[in-house]
Amino acid sequence: MNPAASRREFLTSTLGAGAAAILPRPCAPAAEPAAASPWQIGCYTRPWDRFDYRVALDAIAEAGYRHVGLMTTKSATSLVISTQTAAAEARAIGEEARKRGLAIASVYGGEIPVAESLEAGIAGMRRLLDCCAAAGAANLMMGGIGDAALYDRYYGAIAAACPRAAELGLAISVKPHGGLNATGPQCRAAIEKVGQKNFGLWYDPGNIFYYSDGALDPVADAATVDGLVMGVSIKDYRHPRDVMVTPGTGKVDFEAVLRRLMKGGFTGGPLIVETLAQGEPADLLREARAARRFLGELADRLAAPPAGAAA
Repeated sequence: MNPAASRREFLTSTLGAGAAAILPRPCAPAAEPAAASPWQIGCYTRPWDRFDYRVALDAIAEAGYRHVGLMTTKSATSLVISTQTAAAEARAIGEEARKRGLAIASVYGGEIPVAESLEAGIAGMRRLLDCCAAAGAANLMMGGIGDAALYDRYYGAIAAACPRAAELGLAISVKPHGGLNATGPQCRAAIEKVGQKNFGLWYDPGNIFYYSDGALDPVADAATVDGLVMGVSIKDYRHPRDVMVTPGTGKVDFEAVLRRLMKGGFTGGPLIVETLAQGEPADLLREARAARRFLGELADRLAAPPAGAAA
């Protein structure tokens, strides 16, 4: 079996129609039956980051999710996978997810050492990509950079790593994360600067509110990212500056955001819960289940025309 080709098939089914169009395609893609829903509903490890990542995987699977995003956890780097992770360790992490019936839709890789040099940044990107491939992940999500002096070097490292990602059947994304990539237009500028088909946007409506102090509605911002979106962090917002909120209980109008993203080409793909109302493990499990129900009902509504639309 060709690992890169298999990973591309996973990407196509996992990232959905909107994102699959910008991924490198194998010469002879295998035909796969259409899924009942174009949306892959998952949850990141972040709500359980006081614990080992396996605690998060257990809870995510128990809450009924079939997709997972690897993000923060209790570790030396505070991440499940970082530039310090060995490929063998990443492979074991992927196996832990698979044992629980979870497909890894997204990995947040943290920072790369571009402050040291462009070459060090490229090497960091390659280590992250190799770890993502070893774990069986679909997308490496980057947080961007807030230092204007390092902006060119940071996105230069990503551009240099995109061919390696294509070889591995991986996509790379950046999310709205404050600083120089706090809004859709800023993210678009970064993505166009890199100019590679397998580098796109992981949208985060909660962060659009958060980094604008509640002033910029993600429904409006979503109109600026047509053709870029690979996945969505399902993160809600409560004023002032609180994103530790269970989706559906805050200020984000997720249906309106997703309908606008659909209009721009993101008609299916990962919807990965990033944050929940905090509490003890039993509380987190309850909130994770509530978020899963919320997204399942939302996916059903998205399959129908919006209220008031012409037949």
